[in-house]
Amino acid sequence: MDFETVIGLEIHVELATKTKIFCNCKNEFGAPPNTHVCPVCMGSPGVLPVLNEEALRLGIRAALALHCEVRQSSKFDRKNYFYPDNPKAYQISQYDEPIGEHGYVEIVVGEENRRIGITRVHLEEDAGKLNHSAYGDSSYVDFNRAGVPLIEIVSEPDIRSAEEARLFLEELKAIMQYCLISDCKMEEGSLRCDANISLRPFGQEKFGTKTEIKNMNSFRNVQRGLEYERSRQEKILRGGDAVEQQTLRWDETTAATILMRSKEDAHDYRYFPDPDLPRILLTGAYIEDRLKEIPELPTDKRNRFEKEYGIPGYDAGVLTASRALSEYFDETAKHVKDPKVASNIIMGDVLGYLKTAEKEIDELPMTPAHLVELVGLMENGTISSKIAKNVLKDMMESGKAPKVIIEEQGLVQISDEGQLKAIAERVIAANPKSVEDYRSGKEKAIGALVGQVMKETKGKANPQMVNQIIIDLINQA
Repeated sequence: MDFETVIGLEIHVELATKTKIFCNCKNEFGAPPNTHVCPVCMGSPGVLPVLNEEALRLGIRAALALHCEVRQSSKFDRKNYFYPDNPKAYQISQYDEPIGEHGYVEIVVGEENRRIGITRVHLEEDAGKLNHSAYGDSSYVDFNRAGVPLIEIVSEPDIRSAEEARLFLEELKAIMQYCLISDCKMEEGSLRCDANISLRPFGQEKFGTKTEIKNMNSFRNVQRGLEYERSRQEKILRGGDAVEQQTLRWDETTAATILMRSKEDAHDYRYFPDPDLPRILLTGAYIEDRLKEIPELPTDKRNRFEKEYGIPGYDAGVLTASRALSEYFDETAKHVKDPKVASNIIMGDVLGYLKTAEKEIDELPMTPAHLVELVGLMENGTISSKIAKNVLKDMMESGKAPKVIIEEQGLVQISDEGQLKAIAERVIAANPKSVEDYRSGKEKAIGALVGQVMKETKGKANPQMVNQIIIDLINQA
C-alpha cells in the first residue's frame, strides 16, 4: 500500500512595529532580559490594553498579500492557559473572527505550479521566552517578548511533501519581507513554524492521525524533520500499528523527532471575547489603502525579470528570494547591455561572498551603480574577466568604485596590438612544441600559448586579441 503525505503548517510571524501590540514597550530583539516590560504586558490588575494601529495595518497588509478576504468586523479573544512565560495566564488572540481568511500562496514544484490554501491569518500577542540552564536544573523567564505583535498564518492541509513545505515557507518569507511586514529572521524567532503531518492510503479522503513538530528554526530543519517523521509514520503503518497523536520536537544532533507529550484531545482554552478591547471595525476605504501598500510580489517580479531581462526562470527565482536582493539586481540590470552578465555575477561571486562573510545584500558596501560600471568596463575591453573578479572582490570589501581600484592597482587591460604582438612572438619562439602541437591539429595547444602571454602581462592582456594574434602569427610562419 502506498501512502499520501498530508502536511499543514502553522507559522508565527513577528510584526515589524516599533512598540508592542497593546502597550508602548519597545519591540526590540536582543535587549537585556526584562528591560522592555510594563504593567500592561505583564498583566497587572486594572491595566487596559490599547491596540497598536501599526500592528493592525501590517496584519491587514499580510492578509491581503496572501490573497485573503479581510473582515470588516473582527474581535480579540482571550485564550486561557497557564505557562511560566505567560504572565497573564491568558493570551490575547483571535478565535472565531480572524482578520483574514481563505487565501493562498502559489509555489513552483519542479515544473508544476501548486496553490497552497491559507485557512486564516489572525493577530495576537507573543509570550515571553524561557531560557533553560545548561545544567538542566533551572529555567529563567525573559518577558521582553511578551506582548510583541504576531500574526499566525495557518495553511490548509494541501502540502504533499517535505520539499513543498520548504518551498511554501520560502515563498511566504519572501512575501512578508517584500511587504515590510517582518524581517523573518528565524534565528531571532521572528518567524517560527510548527508542522502537522499525517499519512493516508492514496485515494482515501479521511485524514490519518497527525503528529505535530514544534518550533523548527530553519527551512532545512523543517524539510528534514518532515522527511524523518514521514518515514517513521510509514514504518508504523506498514507494521500494522497505529500512529499516536503526539507533539514532537526536532533534534538536530540525532537527526530525529523526539516526543514532547502525547496529545489525545484538543486543549480547551475557554476562549471568550476580550472585555477590554473594542471590536475592530474597518471601512472598505481603509482596506483599499492597505492594498495599495503592497509592492510587486515575488511571483510577479520573477515573471517580469524573465520577460524584461531575458534571464532563465532559475536565475529569476534566486534573484527574487528577498526584496533587497531583487532590488539590487533590478537596479543593476536596467543599466547594463546584457542583464545575464549581471545575473551571473550576483548569483555567483556576490552571493558567495555574502555567504562567507555572513552578511546580507543590504550590508554590502558595493552599490548597484558600481557593479554597472564594472560590467561596462568588461564589455568595452578595459579589463579582462579575470581582472574583473579581483576588482569585484575589492569592491565588495571596500565599497570603492571600480575605476578607482583599477587606477590604484594599474589593472587596465592591454589592448595595444603592437605591444601584444611583440610579446606573442617571444612566447611562440620559446614554446616550439606547443606550436607544433597546434599545427598537428591539437587546437587546445593555443591555450597554453595564450596562458604564457597572460602570465607575462600579469593577466592584463586582452585574451581574445592574444588568441587571434597567436593564430595569425603561427599561420603566417
